[in-house]
Amino acid sequence: MDFRWVCVAIWLSIGVGTVSSGPATPMNCTDTTRVCTSFLAFKPLPNETLSVILSMFDVFPEDVTVENPEIDYVFVRKNCSCLRTERKYATNTTYTVRSDGGYVYNIVSEVYDGLAILSNSTRTAKAGSVVSLRLFCGCSSGLWNYLVSYLLSDGDSVESLASRFGVSMGSIEQVNGIASPDNVTVGDLYYIPLNSVPGEPYPSDNISPVPGAAPTADSIPSNFTKGNQKARVSYGWILGSLGIGIALLVLGILLLISFRSSGCCADTLGNCGKNPNGKVPHNFQLLRNPSILCGSGRYMRCKAGDWRQTNREPSNNQINIPKALGADVFDVEKPVVFSYEDVLFATEGFSKSNLLGHGTYGTVYHGVLHDQELAVKRMTVTKTKEFLAEMKVLCKVHHSNLVELLGYAATDRELFLIYEYAQNGPLKTHLHDPQSKGQTYLSWIMRVQIALDVARGLEYIHEHTKNHYVHRDIKTSNILLDGSFRAKISDFGLAKLIGKTGDAEASVTKVVGSFGYLAPEYLSNGLATTKSDVYAFGVVLFELVSGKEATICTESSQTKSAERRSLVSIMLSALRNVTESTCVSSMKDCIDPNLMDLYPEDCLFKVVMLGKQCVDDDPILRPDMKQVVISLSQILLSSIEWEATLAGNSQVFSGLVRGR
Repeated sequence: MDFRWVCVAIWLSIGVGTVSSGPATPMNCTDTTRVCTSFLAFKPLPNETLSVILSMFDVFPEDVTVENPEIDYVFVRKNCSCLRTERKYATNTTYTVRSDGGYVYNIVSEVYDGLAILSNSTRTAKAGSVVSLRLFCGCSSGLWNYLVSYLLSDGDSVESLASRFGVSMGSIEQVNGIASPDNVTVGDLYYIPLNSVPGEPYPSDNISPVPGAAPTADSIPSNFTKGNQKARVSYGWILGSLGIGIALLVLGILLLISFRSSGCCADTLGNCGKNPNGKVPHNFQLLRNPSILCGSGRYMRCKAGDWRQTNREPSNNQINIPKALGADVFDVEKPVVFSYEDVLFATEGFSKSNLLGHGTYGTVYHGVLHDQELAVKRMTVTKTKEFLAEMKVLCKVHHSNLVELLGYAATDRELFLIYEYAQNGPLKTHLHDPQSKGQTYLSWIMRVQIALDVARGLEYIHEHTKNHYVHRDIKTSNILLDGSFRAKISDFGLAKLIGKTGDAEASVTKVVGSFGYLAPEYLSNGLATTKSDVYAFGVVLFELVSGKEATICTESSQTKSAERRSLVSIMLSALRNVTESTCVSSMKDCIDPNLMDLYPEDCLFKVVMLGKQCVDDDPILRPDMKQVVISLSQILLSSIEWEATLAGNSQVFSGLVRGR
């Protein structure tokens, strides 16, 4: 069992059906595909407004209800799932650290009042950093509709909780395995079983619900389920009769659609699989005609019978474009639409084992659908701006060195971008301590080829697209490597259309991106230009040579305290007064030892000098990406010739260096 779960067991209560004298542990589970609706009881501080709560739990206004008008407690609705490896129920969120100092672990524990846990207890807090964490939730075994995660406070007892939530003491004892109602502890986590949504709508005038949000089963007023048993039986008969009628009607519609499906691929308007009202049935995967695919058409071509009804449990979500996105967001090509069920199935219910990583604006999962590997970025509707930025760019630009967008899925709550899968993951994991992460060492030839691939991708969006773009977030974690270790630029959520301003192209924006990669002029005035990307690319070149990260924690000789320095400052300091003949000796501490001295010294000198030009303080003195591509092409050719003189066969030699 994972160590962190053992630690948590000290203060959390045990799962359903087990008798225990202690607090509950994270609730056990077996079905890793299951996703349920759960609630977390949270007591906000006076300064924690609704907007703060929404940010803390990564939810929407309609997901928050309040116990009473004085807002003693709020109840936060979260999707709860079974973690594949730990076999425990949990849900994810992110927290933005507000101040420096102390440990993130302690801050998160205090802010979330015991509802959350982090695996890293020694990470130091830094203002502005985003922390991914888990919240403990539970799914009912079937006797109740929902479980509420509740931290026991002073004055609470099983009896008071039963009265407060309108449930029996026996139900609470059964769910938590409480042997005696007196055997509960303040500060421990317990699960409260409910049949209706807890609380009342949050009283807020300044934050309105997400436009177009469709009512769900959970939004039925709680008093609907109350009353005597006779009334509930009457409602059941009425609803049951209506359900049968609706089911027969839907079956007829689906049969009619299936008879018309043979003309799917001939429909160049992309209306295949739609209902008469223009909506896509939630249990169908819609594959449009390849002539209007968002991607290049190399993936998932439309064939008769490719779209199919799923046999999995249907979702209440439909895959229309949410109203928050607008109706005219895609003005060139229509992307492929995937159903929410297919995304859920492909990622195994967004299981932890499928998790590839956490980005600034979403979480990325590995998936398999129709025997094709996918990468799925999952984000909330609050990230609509970034979602649209990626869609608008990647639906218009196609290049072998840009990650291919295959399509998207959308519900009223979440947005999903589906990409081609890069088998070897981000460049960052191969450069920075690759052995501990089980990654492959990169040979010199591979590094130069990767640099050239990235340069070609940037040159394309800077100069060769109809509308020119600046990426604004070039870094090693956004450079993905495919099965052949060829590089593809990803994450266009910050990409910006740039316009002509005199002899240059620029777009004034707020400063976004990652520290260590930001050009000085961009930091000072927010002027995003192609030369901003060139600066970030120069940092990547330095990382490829040194194996070091863009920002490095070093110990000051004067203060004896840790401080962070940029890789640019370290490399420029090492390059001061360096010549080609003295480069290797002068930069010995700045060359990645994983290269094992297997590189041509003249080519290494040319790469670091190219990096130096790219990070020049004066953007006018930086080369454009066309010049960079020419330089790197020549360096790669020289490197291959050098390699051939040592091994006789450059491909064999490269394979030996990278451990193949």
